[in-house]
Amino acid sequence: MSFSDLRVRKPGSAPQRALRLSLLAVMVASGIAQAAETTNTEQTLNVDASANADQQQQAAQDYSVPVTRAGTKMALTARDIPQSVSIVSKQRMQDQQLQSLNDVLKNTTGIHGVSSDMDRTNYYSRGFLIDNYMVDGIPTAFASRWNLGDAQSDMALYERVEVVRGATGLLTGPGNPSASINMVRKHADSKEFTGDVSASYGSWNKQRYVADLSAPLSPEGNVRGRLVAGYEDKNSFIERYGADKKFVYGVVDADLTDSTKLSVGYEFTQVNTDSPMWSGSPRWYTDGSQIKARRGYNTAPDWAYNNKENKKVFVNLQQNFDNGWNITLNGTHNEMFLDSKQLYIDGFFDKTTGAGSSSYAGYPVIGGTGYNTGKRKVDAVDAFASGPYELLGRQHELMIGVNYSRQDNKYYSSWENISSAELGNFNNYNGDFPESNWDPREPASDTQLVRQKSAYLATRISLADPLHVILGARYTNWNRQTLSEEMEKNNITPYGGVIWDFYDNWSAYASYTSVFQPQDYQDASGAFLAPVIGKNYEAGVKSDWFNSRLTTSISVFRTELDNVGEATGQTNPETGNAIYVGKSGVVSRGVEFEVNGAVTDNWQMTFGGTSYVAEDREGENYNSQLPRTSFNLFTSYRLPMLDQLTLGGGVTWQSKTYGDIGGPDGEGTWRARQGSYSVVDLFARYDVTKNVSLQANINNLFDKEYDTNVSNGGIVYGDPRNFSVSASYRF
Repeated sequence: MSFSDLRVRKPGSAPQRALRLSLLAVMVASGIAQAAETTNTEQTLNVDASANADQQQQAAQDYSVPVTRAGTKMALTARDIPQSVSIVSKQRMQDQQLQSLNDVLKNTTGIHGVSSDMDRTNYYSRGFLIDNYMVDGIPTAFASRWNLGDAQSDMALYERVEVVRGATGLLTGPGNPSASINMVRKHADSKEFTGDVSASYGSWNKQRYVADLSAPLSPEGNVRGRLVAGYEDKNSFIERYGADKKFVYGVVDADLTDSTKLSVGYEFTQVNTDSPMWSGSPRWYTDGSQIKARRGYNTAPDWAYNNKENKKVFVNLQQNFDNGWNITLNGTHNEMFLDSKQLYIDGFFDKTTGAGSSSYAGYPVIGGTGYNTGKRKVDAVDAFASGPYELLGRQHELMIGVNYSRQDNKYYSSWENISSAELGNFNNYNGDFPESNWDPREPASDTQLVRQKSAYLATRISLADPLHVILGARYTNWNRQTLSEEMEKNNITPYGGVIWDFYDNWSAYASYTSVFQPQDYQDASGAFLAPVIGKNYEAGVKSDWFNSRLTTSISVFRTELDNVGEATGQTNPETGNAIYVGKSGVVSRGVEFEVNGAVTDNWQMTFGGTSYVAEDREGENYNSQLPRTSFNLFTSYRLPMLDQLTLGGGVTWQSKTYGDIGGPDGEGTWRARQGSYSVVDLFARYDVTKNVSLQANINNLFDKEYDTNVSNGGIVYGDPRNFSVSASYRF
């Protein structure tokens, strides 16, 4: 592949404009960084070693994280990883009040959500579904239909979130070339009794309480414990909809020897929602005009609910050796439960009579009621070793590991069709619909057992002081059993990257990896689509400053895929599953940039953007419900003249989107549209004392109204303007 293949064909197109803006943003940030670095260097000439503790404390308040194992499992700076990496730190989550993984992903460069309803959002990157959610590097495969709340994970339990965009087969094996999401757990690192308790109140009577406590469990502090517990209760701008969340997390970290560390922990989360609207409110009248429902409208009756429960047990053993090598062993047992009764309405309605019509010719069905339960059980073990070695007079690094996972997805469903006559005049419908006399639940067609056995390795070879190559591969034996079929695949995923440190703070890189992804999507006959196969290329420039406290990156990428599942906008009336078709020759190509971290000791900033084109072989837009261009900015500034006060805010902007949906009685397709829009957020924090702080956040300051679901289904509005105030006490 030549670099000309990475360029977008049309002059003046959005990716080219974004590339120019990206270069400008990176150059401006680098100029600021160079000026700040000079100032900081002059300052450090007058400080002594006693400042180290203060420097460490300052680094803990940064938006960047200096070293990560994201991308390759080798401990590297972001500049040394030949892929696009975004890290959302604990400090940024606190400033922006990013309390769930949903909140984090909505504010991460290059990530976009499509909401099926208030409880279920699927996230995408570079035009493809994100289907790997990891905790401490162990992935859980994600099924879009059975959304068991992965993105509802509470961030109070985690230290940071690492996002690697593009194909990540070296880390995860099978997966879309979108991104991998890795949540890094908190650990018991303190040998003193410390803690943080907080309380907050916000719009729609949202209340949240969190306690995070750490303490030594032995006199020497070689055994330590940490407990995080919280409760959240909220209503919504959607009438009758409400939810409560309970979570508790405990971990014990023990230094068995000076070089051996053992961690054992347990996590429990329960989320219960009342009257959730399934797939949004209906969008169309039969004459093609759009139903103008108010933002707070809810089709869900009082008896509807959607409850989830998540239990995780994990163990981590780390052994370090004097020669620089270390061995890590991770094991986990996860159980996630679903219990849900809901009402689904997805028809077309006469503007005058309110009578409904189906998108299927000959089917008088405009929705249904569903009683769904499920259990997803994951057992996984991952072991890897990494360390330096010498060859031809130079030092290199090697990582080698094995992985086994068993994911058992069992789903049971009872479905009752609803006709237009049963619903009555939709113009007068107010959510008053009787609960069904449920038939016995039957196993769902996509119940499945998936086993994966993998072996992987990667090496970072130092060809010269400024030139490094990363080479690796992962072998995967993948087996899936469903109620109707069994499939087994063996796959080798190669990985290659080169990093050239061409200046003091600057590196250029290029990388390649292949793509292999079995699919959960089904065609009109109910058969699963064949796996996606393809190639992923990326090249870019990165820089870092102040010992990686500030990082910048700009990249171009190209992904070529065959047999990619795409929703048709129709639903199988017999199974209730969305119907997909396999698209060959799908190409996604574009540009991304990000500036992240400490511009100065008082100024933190994240500024990122992406612009891409995703098309199939016929030149048709692939996943057109996703914005092709988007930018996000969030920044905070601690006032030097009043250092107790920190002010900040941000803005996210995305381009227009659309989705084609099958019309009434099978007559053609209709197009749903959402114009481009921006959302502005603000925050302020005041440190009353060294231990007590008060914070206020305002989200969607200008009360922008926008639809987050222009794909298959009804209208799902984003949150209107809302606020929260919080108080925290640290000791």
